[in-house]
Amino acid sequence: MLNRTLFGEEHELFRDQVRRFLEEEVIPHHAGWENDGIVPRAVWRKAGAAGMLCPAIPEQYGGGGGTRLHSAVLIEEVSRAGTSGIGFGLHSDIVAPYILAYGTAAQKRNWLPKMATGEVIGAIAMTEPGAGSDLQSVRTSAVRDGDELVLNGQKTFITNGQNADLVIVVAKTDPTQGAKGTSLVLVETNRPGFTRGRNLEKIGMKAQDTSELFFDDVRVPVSNILGGEGKGFFLLMQELAWERMQIAIGAVAGAEAALEWTLAYTKDRRAFGQRVIDFQHNRFKLAELKTEVQIAQVFVDRLLGLLMDGQLDAATAAMAKYWTTDLHCKVIDQCLQMFGGFGYMWEYPIARAYADARVARIYGGANEIMKEIISRTL
Repeated sequence: MLNRTLFGEEHELFRDQVRRFLEEEVIPHHAGWENDGIVPRAVWRKAGAAGMLCPAIPEQYGGGGGTRLHSAVLIEEVSRAGTSGIGFGLHSDIVAPYILAYGTAAQKRNWLPKMATGEVIGAIAMTEPGAGSDLQSVRTSAVRDGDELVLNGQKTFITNGQNADLVIVVAKTDPTQGAKGTSLVLVETNRPGFTRGRNLEKIGMKAQDTSELFFDDVRVPVSNILGGEGKGFFLLMQELAWERMQIAIGAVAGAEAALEWTLAYTKDRRAFGQRVIDFQHNRFKLAELKTEVQIAQVFVDRLLGLLMDGQLDAATAAMAKYWTTDLHCKVIDQCLQMFGGFGYMWEYPIARAYADARVARIYGGANEIMKEIISRTL
């Protein structure tokens, strides 16, 4: 692949640290966590101690003091290693940035240092049984009662749902105002009335605790509103470009890993008296995939540069999200074919990747929604 110019020496040193942490603390145990359906909380504390959590949060709040390029390094290495169970990305680069950008001084002091150490695990609750990509249709309510909000409703498909100590809940504080009546509310999971539903059994990402959450007259102080009452939908739209870029970054890294696994396998595996890679069809197919993965990497790196300069718009981020996740699934499918029957065996990383990758075309806004966003610019 082409040399990448986006990352400096400090990023590559951080990359080495991430790889060592994954090799020592995650990869040897990941298969067991898949059976359990959850990553132990002790791993989160180890990650915090190793600087793997909140790398782009300022040091004054206990974070790594880096930039989103450090976050990109972490996302890439987690994806490349096939360790889909750890929900560090959502915790560190979705939940924590919302608090950093829109939280009060007290909210930042209270939550960010604990998130950086892994003492507190974060989640964000947007999706409901009747509202997925259409966030304006959420029905969970947060009704004011004096100095408190009373939350009622249900959320589903929530990453880190079983482990979470703090959840950013998308709720209607004024149902009559549509999008303008939506707020983000910080909800501690030890509050009366909050319950976790089942840990959902998924096609892939089996080690990740993805859950239903229920709110039955959960009371929180009005001061738990994040970014101002009625500002929720606007704040969500502000952050979606980065969230979708995170998906694109992981998709390209995952596609590159699948290609590397397949090159190694086809150079070693023999059929009909020759290596699998020596068949012209396979060489040509791998050449096509390498070309497309390289194009994707250059595109995503360019958008990361725009993001760092504050110039990335929502439509271009949507292009990256839909195209790279489609490509990721295509690459894995065609690579798996070259493994033959072994590609269908769970013990092989390519099989796990096949199951893990599919959801990326759905979460973060379905790819059909991405095309709708892009079409508005035509």
